[in-house]
Amino acid sequence: MTSRLLVLLALVAAVLADDVPEYEDSDFDQKVGSHETVLVMFYAPWCGHCKRLKPEFEKAGPILKANDPPVILAKVDCTSSGKDTCGRFSVSGYPTLKIFKGGELSADYNGPREANGIVKYMRSQVGPASKELSSVDVAEAFLAAPEVSVVFFGEESKLKEAFLKAADKLRESVRFGHSVASAVNEKYGHNNAVVLFRPKRLENKFEPSSVVYDGAEDKAAIEAFIKKNYHGLVGHRTTDTAQDFSSPLVVGYYSVDYIKNAKGTNYWRNRILKVAKNFDEFNFAISDKDDFQHELNEYGLDFVSGDKPVICVRNLKGQKFVMKEDFSMDNFESFLTKLRAGEVEPYIKSEPVPTQDGPVTVAVAKNFEEVVTNSEKDVLVEFYAPWCGHCKKLAPTFDELGEKMKEEDVAVVKMDATANDVPPDYNVRGFPTLYWKPKGSAPVPYEGGRELDDFIKYIAREATSELKGWDRKGKPKKTEL
Repeated sequence: MTSRLLVLLALVAAVLADDVPEYEDSDFDQKVGSHETVLVMFYAPWCGHCKRLKPEFEKAGPILKANDPPVILAKVDCTSSGKDTCGRFSVSGYPTLKIFKGGELSADYNGPREANGIVKYMRSQVGPASKELSSVDVAEAFLAAPEVSVVFFGEESKLKEAFLKAADKLRESVRFGHSVASAVNEKYGHNNAVVLFRPKRLENKFEPSSVVYDGAEDKAAIEAFIKKNYHGLVGHRTTDTAQDFSSPLVVGYYSVDYIKNAKGTNYWRNRILKVAKNFDEFNFAISDKDDFQHELNEYGLDFVSGDKPVICVRNLKGQKFVMKEDFSMDNFESFLTKLRAGEVEPYIKSEPVPTQDGPVTVAVAKNFEEVVTNSEKDVLVEFYAPWCGHCKKLAPTFDELGEKMKEEDVAVVKMDATANDVPPDYNVRGFPTLYWKPKGSAPVPYEGGRELDDFIKYIAREATSELKGWDRKGKPKKTEL
């Protein structure tokens, strides 16, 4: 029994190896040159990012190999058999992905790193933007794909011209097909029409499986129609499509897997759908809880156990809400009804409100409005991270600035942005990030120097009321004896 299992595993490994072959220095040029389009992953065996990408790459390999026209996915080990090749193509980090066409380097790959995203992106790199559906068999095969497809049915027309322009614009993210064959048009019952077809795995009884465009013969209008309807009432939100979903957004996080457990995935999605259809003021999605653990952490959820979805919401103000009750359709509907009525308290990640005993006021999420947003003083606020070296270097200067501003109508404030929610008006992408918040006005990024004199001159110039100790140019005022 064991020997048979080993043979089976060996066969599976061989199949995967055929679908995503390993190229070496000795045969790289010959093998790349034997295919029209090749996506090569240059990697190192010890690289963690490479290990995460490899299974996604291997899932995409056989799908793209069977594409018309085919796209070959291949790997090169930069630490051994492909070392010279990696040097030739200036590979300096791992994994690096590059697209080759006709044996020549065409472009760096800057697309998604998840299997479905890789497939979509690479399909867009080969052949026309829209595939011609020349027969019923071709059309049926095209529409059997496990993803959204948009098809034009009809003859030459202004609508077809606009459709093809939209297809060229959106080819990296959407599959397009077109038919001028009467047999195909009759089969699907459309003429001079653009139709969006949802894949079979996402079909449900709460929304139509296809949507017909009824707008103008205009590229932008067709693009808008596709974007509006692409994900349906409750979309499958992945790491590569997350940017498609806008607030107010309701997400059900659970074990979403359309490859290994489509039935179980749709069991919960259908229950979310049944409730979602009555709340059109929200956008809805399902996401795999393992892929989005970082988001769950933002809602204070370190670990999600069980099969039931966990419901989290982000509104237009950036506020976060968590349904605390176990998922059921009744609980879900009640939660959304209260949320719509403004009866649910937002979740705020915050440290406890501290006792203020230093020259710099310490802000946390729970007291931010008090010490910054609604302060009766102008505020210079620093968002920092405890581990940040630049923040540690700035700390004594900031303390000294706090002492200097004690008698002024200015507050010097700091907040640990890793332990507290940062309000949406503050765009914190690195540490330290500083903002100047004039009283009664919107915050603006502080982009001046980081020395004490730099801060004083900036505050003296920008303060709502002139400082007591410095003039508007930042020069100390003379003290009368």
